[in-house]
Amino acid sequence: MKIDGACHCGSITYEAEIDPTRVDICHCTDCQTLSGSAYRTTVPVAAEQFTMNGTPTLYTKTAENGNRRFQAFCPTCGSPIYSSAAEERPAVYNIRVGTVRQRSQLVPSVQIWCRSAQPWVNDLSNIPRVETDD
Repeated sequence: MKIDGACHCGSITYEAEIDPTRVDICHCTDCQTLSGSAYRTTVPVAAEQFTMNGTPTLYTKTAENGNRRFQAFCPTCGSPIYSSAAEERPAVYNIRVGTVRQRSQLVPSVQIWCRSAQPWVNDLSNIPRVETDD
């Protein structure tokens, strides 16, 4: 599936060819902290299927297993764009689905790091809904 996306301010844009069946939700505490939310949704893309305009800022985090990962975000608006192995030429980029223009079409197929999931995320049906912030 061909996708495109951008950060909130538009300084960074990208295009990619992805497999829409590989979207995942990660509940690890790092993703909670780095996203400022209860979980993060990503889709992997092979490096040769990903083109980006603009230069993100890279933050290197060390995961629980000791692996180092780049966290790429817009230096202007702070939108997270992708994560990857902390290498000069990563083979795979994990695009942050919130920046994908076609995000409504990217339904997650798996949840990982569920031991860290917030207990309320799997049942939002009893929380009152408001369609806008008015």
